[in-house]
Amino acid sequence: MARANAMDSSIPSAIRFTREICNDLGAAESREWLVTNGIGGFASGTIAGSFIRRYHGLLIAALQPPVGRTVLVNVGDEIVRSGGEEFELATHHWASGAIAPHGFQSIEEFSLDGATPVWTYAVGGARLEKRVWMRQGENTTYVQYTLLDSARTVEFELKALVNYRDFHSLTHAGNWQMQIEPVAHGVRIAAFVGAAPFYLRCLGADCEPQHVWYRDCYFPAERERGLDDREDQLFAARFFASLSAGDSMTLVCSTNEAASLEGTAARAASEAGDAALRKSWSRGTRVASTESDPPWLQQLVLAAGQFIIKRALPEEPDGNSVIAGYHWFGDWGRDTMIALPGLALATGRFDVARRILLAFARFVDGGMLPNNFPDSGAAPEYNTLDAGLWFFEAARQYFAATKDAETLKKLYPVLAGMIEAHVSGTRYNIHVDPEDGLLFGGIPGAQLTWMDAKIGDWVVTPRIGKPVEINALWINALETMAQFARALRSPAERFVRLSAGAKSCFNKFWNASRNCCFDVIDAPGTGNDSSLRPNQIFAVSLPVSPLAPEQQKAVVDICAAQLLTPFGLRSLAPGEPGYTGGYGGGPRERDASYHQGTVWGWLLGPFVLAHYRVYGDRQAALRFLESLGATIDSYGLGTLGEIFDGDAPHAPRGCIAQAWTVGEVLRTRRVLKNN
Repeated sequence: MARANAMDSSIPSAIRFTREICNDLGAAESREWLVTNGIGGFASGTIAGSFIRRYHGLLIAALQPPVGRTVLVNVGDEIVRSGGEEFELATHHWASGAIAPHGFQSIEEFSLDGATPVWTYAVGGARLEKRVWMRQGENTTYVQYTLLDSARTVEFELKALVNYRDFHSLTHAGNWQMQIEPVAHGVRIAAFVGAAPFYLRCLGADCEPQHVWYRDCYFPAERERGLDDREDQLFAARFFASLSAGDSMTLVCSTNEAASLEGTAARAASEAGDAALRKSWSRGTRVASTESDPPWLQQLVLAAGQFIIKRALPEEPDGNSVIAGYHWFGDWGRDTMIALPGLALATGRFDVARRILLAFARFVDGGMLPNNFPDSGAAPEYNTLDAGLWFFEAARQYFAATKDAETLKKLYPVLAGMIEAHVSGTRYNIHVDPEDGLLFGGIPGAQLTWMDAKIGDWVVTPRIGKPVEINALWINALETMAQFARALRSPAERFVRLSAGAKSCFNKFWNASRNCCFDVIDAPGTGNDSSLRPNQIFAVSLPVSPLAPEQQKAVVDICAAQLLTPFGLRSLAPGEPGYTGGYGGGPRERDASYHQGTVWGWLLGPFVLAHYRVYGDRQAALRFLESLGATIDSYGLGTLGEIFDGDAPHAPRGCIAQAWTVGEVLRTRRVLKNN
């Protein structure tokens, strides 16, 4: 037990809720907090204190960083006894339909202190503060309780519920017997022979080992997703202590036997990291603003750090990557390259950007970047047409920001080889068409672009042929290589010639009857796809536009009229065949609607930059970002989610925190402020 300082309530917070939200179960459970550890692990839940997803818990550990994510500690049930009364602070859903206890009714306030979730409970004349944070680079979560004020000593009890399962699955325990052994200040838990042991400890508290299965815990969010929605959790240990005003006790959940029981160093490092991010962001704006950054933007700067993870390689032990989205995505090549400029360059973390680029360069195979790294730790998959092309754009932005010639020298031969692989042909029939210099790709049964939903053998949006954004990216990759060649005093003629050929034929994408671009041309058996989708916006937003100025304006105008929402662009225009305005139901229903009208937040960045290119109105462009930025307090707290319903009111769906949404908002804001 230790004395602790209460949170300074004068610290400004973009996220702060009082009883109006905290004591309304529906409102409180619709808002989810997230804490990460920089190696793929995390903790997450709702501000109600309830855990409504299979991905919620106090310690989801990355046992094979950054993958092998495993739920180890589900929840801590808190009980306060004071003046002869007992107050349960937890909130649980049960398969019977019951909700018990109702601890959310005792929450006086919830806020984010930087990126740290903080609750204040008011019970029996006492006020208790709870904080959750993780140690960076380690599977360790700290849950600290501080008695802020009380006229009397209170008795505090904490019940720890644990598990040991892949974070995509659920536990139905049967007669499962875990091994729970007393250790100093807590217990050591081994779920089965060969399982990684983990520890629950609390300095200054007494501990009693337990082994009681809590059956039929219920996850309402999984019911909504059409998935298994109940599981069993093991009550493994009971901690209890007496607290006087100013005292604190900290539950430490860790796979590290030697983890610090104080947590002060980890908390200080977290706060120092937040301060460093804010500082590097603020000094990166070259053009003075008439007003300071809005609070939501300052919070997003901190959120950017939650996606950056360590991916160690034999040749690159300090390599970095990007978690595409929490809770369920790993690191994906496409998402990493799209998000990198905003997450790392816009926030001044040039060393992180360099390590990501160099790490992914080692995975290039057949001219392609990996699509994703499976959670099982299996070999990376290369089923992507665009990840490699986004690699060029990320490298271009890195060099523009840093002028780092040494890193460019390392990347250049890899990038040049990627160009040649695309020209000569690589996996999935990806090749340059010698007739027009445009890039073709795709085979039946494969989903290669970012519109990649697949249900069994059904590819929802196959896009076989020459997709519009792929060829806009191809031209920009060639132009980028010409710039790189000149910077390194190497021959640039081949890249210039390839780019000129592709640009001269890009007008094949123009659909004069609709005054916009076809989404895909030269599709085998079907020809050109005239569906109104947002992919054409990249032919305007990327540095080199192959469209004439009047065509650029027409693309921006039609996207604004039919695809733009306050939170991003629809993936398909209303009125088009197959349009679906709501994202929900079971896996099949959700995947079928994923790119058929669902709004994607990350697309707002390219749209805003395209709008600015055409109209030159910085303030108007900045205003487009406000509504999306304001969602930091209504879904994933302090961050931005993945998708929204296509129809109003555009409810948030999917991941509560998505790397490329956060990255593109930060990048776009930075570009607009510096131009």
